[in-house]
Amino acid sequence: MQTVLIVGGGQGGLAVLKILKNSKILKIIGLADVNEQAPGFLYAKEKGIPTANNWKVFAPQKPDIIVEVSTDVTMFQQLREQAGNATIIPGSVAYLLAQLLEQKEQLITKLRHQSYQYDLIFESTDEGMIVIDRSEQVILFNKSAERITGFRKDDAVGKHINEIIPSSRLPVIMNEKRMEINQEHMLSTGLKIITSRIPMITSEGEVIGAFSVFKDITEVVNLAAEVTNLKEIQTMLEAIIHSSDDAISVVDEAGRGILINPAYTRLTGLKQAEVIGKPATADISEGESVHLQVLETKRPVRGVRMSVGPKKKEVVVNVAPIVVDGHLKGSVGVIHDMTEIQSLTKQLHRARQIIRTLEAKYTFEDIIGRSEEMKLAVEQAKLGANTPANILLRGESGTGKELFAHAIHNASDRKFNRFVRVNCAALSESLLESELFGYEEGAFSGARRGGKRGLFEEANNGSILLDEIGELSANTQAKLLRVLQENEIVRVGGTKPIAINVRVIAATNVNLEKGIADGSFREDLYYRLNRMPIHIPPLRKRKDDIPLLCERLIVKINQDYGRNVEGLTEEALRKLQAYQWPGNVRELENILGRAMIFLNYSDRKISADTLLLPAEVSVQETEANIWQGTSTELNGKSLQEMMESHEKQVIKFALEGNNGNKTTTAKQLGVSVRNLYYKLEKYNLQ
Repeated sequence: MQTVLIVGGGQGGLAVLKILKNSKILKIIGLADVNEQAPGFLYAKEKGIPTANNWKVFAPQKPDIIVEVSTDVTMFQQLREQAGNATIIPGSVAYLLAQLLEQKEQLITKLRHQSYQYDLIFESTDEGMIVIDRSEQVILFNKSAERITGFRKDDAVGKHINEIIPSSRLPVIMNEKRMEINQEHMLSTGLKIITSRIPMITSEGEVIGAFSVFKDITEVVNLAAEVTNLKEIQTMLEAIIHSSDDAISVVDEAGRGILINPAYTRLTGLKQAEVIGKPATADISEGESVHLQVLETKRPVRGVRMSVGPKKKEVVVNVAPIVVDGHLKGSVGVIHDMTEIQSLTKQLHRARQIIRTLEAKYTFEDIIGRSEEMKLAVEQAKLGANTPANILLRGESGTGKELFAHAIHNASDRKFNRFVRVNCAALSESLLESELFGYEEGAFSGARRGGKRGLFEEANNGSILLDEIGELSANTQAKLLRVLQENEIVRVGGTKPIAINVRVIAATNVNLEKGIADGSFREDLYYRLNRMPIHIPPLRKRKDDIPLLCERLIVKINQDYGRNVEGLTEEALRKLQAYQWPGNVRELENILGRAMIFLNYSDRKISADTLLLPAEVSVQETEANIWQGTSTELNGKSLQEMMESHEKQVIKFALEGNNGNKTTTAKQLGVSVRNLYYKLEKYNLQ
């Protein structure tokens, strides 16, 4: 007697079990199903038939036949690969075989039910069924066989099987008395089917025919293709999620974790084993689960702040529901690290501060110059920027001292703090002192209630540019010296010192050494300021930079004036390079701007005729005029007296050349207007 194992305890397994349990030629050794509440499983236990959750429990008994009636689509293939020599029968085939066996046993006593049983077995199934007798003629042909093969039942029954399906192997398996299970077969119509062919053998071993059970697998193939496409899409989506720098977590409709990416682990410190399959609250240190909130409301939630992971990482969470065909399937959350957001916010705040207060606008990239003199000055400035030392910028008016000061501040570690500019020559002594050091309430008439912070206090932890430092009065110089020595200031009208941390960048276009000699500038303050001197060369000593400067200035003036000038002609460029530039870069910008104002809109380049250069003081002529009387003036005069005499002649000559215009004269000579007035009074030239 052959032994039978039934795999699957659903309705199909229950039906097969009821039919086979009374068979005289088959012995049921057990029933296997993962669901112990399945109807077939419960029936088998009730009838004393061995049961198990896994079919492999019965494998040692080496069943002859295994009837596969489970709902697991992979089970049939698994049985074929692992069940040894056992014959694997699909549930439908087993059901049919059992019914045939039962019919044989009840043939004599239940002939009246034969027609009913045929209809039940053959016509109610979705699988095509064809039965042939020993003469290889078709004796049974169900409706599903009609639908799949395209032949009508009346045209098929009584015909030789090869007339209906020429490639049928039913005669072969009948002669060889062996089964062929789940074989692919191509019909003449091009339709692909999966078929099982089984010979019909009596208990005496006599072959009485054969039958086949087959099914159209076109739909199955299409479904498999869809599954393949879905798997490809799933793989692509997983690759995208895993490559994202944003932390992502996905939960199912029950709120249990089903997916996280590596960024999530880096952010929270939680691994997959701590999240997958766990409730959505598993990663929360402080706050409520946004996933559960979204699953409850089916609405997205954004911008929720909470703490996650063992390190209580502060994050912002955005969560959205996953809805498929109107059904909620879970939710997906994107987690942002608050540390990075706070850092970016802080940087943005600092940037806004800089823009709002119009602090240092320029960097070393804005300084144009390829001459050796300018390269040396820039290198010195970069070195100075990396130290806390005070810096003294020296150079004529218009050479770019303030530009250097901006760049030094922006290249230092003080760049995120205030940069304050003060023109020492533009304010009176009393006003300058209160502006620099501030004042206390009631310090003088009109003082603001509560007092006022000075510019040194405003620049605390930053930099302050003291332009025209040579114009400071002796009293203000003394107070500035104290600031440099003690790093503290005292407000006007106050007595309490206030500690400050400010880098002083001083700038001057006058000869401080001469000021020390004539007593107008303190020697000790000079040494405090002159620790890091940087000499910025005048334009006449770096004329090779004029083309680059013109290119940059023309772009700037185009933007200011709404023009579209492309550059200068070669003749215009030679004219600019021949000029001596007493006003340096500032004068160059002024001349270019004036030329572009009067330039025709049809012109694209500035010509030499358009450039209106001011009357020059010829260096050679000036020197000749000065030294004409030198030989007669040497006797009885000191060097100081001769220098003052020559200075007087130069100022007088320049003043006459500018028709008495003191502002133009001061600009031409490279001195401040205030300093020029001082010299005019000194030499009685007014």
